[in-house]
Amino acid sequence: MATTSATTFSIGSTVSFGSRGSPLPQTKPFAVSFTSQNSLASFSGLKTATSVSCESESSFLGKESSAALRGSFALKAQKANQWFQYGLQPLASYKVAILGAGGGIGQPLALLVKMSPLVSALNLYDIANVKGVAADLSHCNTPSQILDFTGASELGNCLKGVNVVVIPAGVPRKPGMTRDDLFNINANIVKNLVEAVADNCPDAFIHIISNPVNSTVPIAAEVLKQKGVYDPKKLFGVTTLDVVRANTFVAQKKSLKLIDVDVPVVGGHAGITILPLLSKTKPSVSFTDEEVEQLTVRIQNAGTEVVEAKAGAGSATLSMAYAAARFVESSLRALDGDGDVYECSFVQSDLTDLPFFASRIKLGKKGIETLIPSDLVGLSEYEEKALETLKPELKASIEKGIAFVQKQPITA
Repeated sequence: MATTSATTFSIGSTVSFGSRGSPLPQTKPFAVSFTSQNSLASFSGLKTATSVSCESESSFLGKESSAALRGSFALKAQKANQWFQYGLQPLASYKVAILGAGGGIGQPLALLVKMSPLVSALNLYDIANVKGVAADLSHCNTPSQILDFTGASELGNCLKGVNVVVIPAGVPRKPGMTRDDLFNINANIVKNLVEAVADNCPDAFIHIISNPVNSTVPIAAEVLKQKGVYDPKKLFGVTTLDVVRANTFVAQKKSLKLIDVDVPVVGGHAGITILPLLSKTKPSVSFTDEEVEQLTVRIQNAGTEVVEAKAGAGSATLSMAYAAARFVESSLRALDGDGDVYECSFVQSDLTDLPFFASRIKLGKKGIETLIPSDLVGLSEYEEKALETLKPELKASIEKGIAFVQKQPITA
């Protein structure tokens, strides 16, 4: 018997906007709502959706965003006043693995990735409690197939043929705990997981979320080097949450439309190593010296703000999952051929005298296509000083990660 359905699916991602004369398009988030109102013999989620409606404003959707959308979907556009109707054919063809899927970040992250129409298979791994998460998510009527894997003996199977590996595994921060306090536990977890990635899917994009990112990304790099499969273009420290926070706090402070705000964040992913470049904010906006100081400190300490607010019940898991899902979606769009994907990430870099550095990057099918140096040109006096101040701490964290691997035997 045919049934009538009315289903809406929304996804957040980023598209890049800018004039042809601009050296660097501005990265902006967008929201797309997929709506199906059809009589169906059977219902299978996104596969039955026949239209996607995008509310259009001159500052939001235009030629540039339409091009970005076409990178993820096969679209047929038809304009109607301020609305656009697109025929939708989801191209679900990528396999994603989340290592640490049973945790506070892993669970909401898995839900958000499950919603992506670009994902055909979602593999969930943890040392315990992942079967229930997988069973729960498997009821969501989106295209990706959910599989669960528990314990080290099943890790290899989880990773075979995967295109993107996301690693949020590890212990969360607790009140009074710094990211350095996490090091001894999480360093070993990341080392073991990346060894398995090297053995089973060495060509995958690797997204490191486990803190301290300033050390765990160098740990991952050293492991991959020792395994003989290191590709610096495919290893990413996920610092997207710093950008998300910067955009949110600046929009609130200046009463700006959030969808228009873009603040690049460089350096690292802990305390003073997080440097929001407020002078590079788009749209252009002026800040007093006091506002720059207040915003910078709040962005740097936002993680602590959440830890203290949760009073021992966890850390910034939901916002981190949101930011990580955004970076996953950007990676999938790049893999799918979208030529206009920009994000900030902590990666191997030659933009400074440090071997790893967070900056804006352009993503492509093979990983990092370009590091964007222009954000570091013409900094304010405050930013120049902050950049020099963060370098010793970031350098020490990087060296700590490298030394950890060099002292540890790598599993053959």
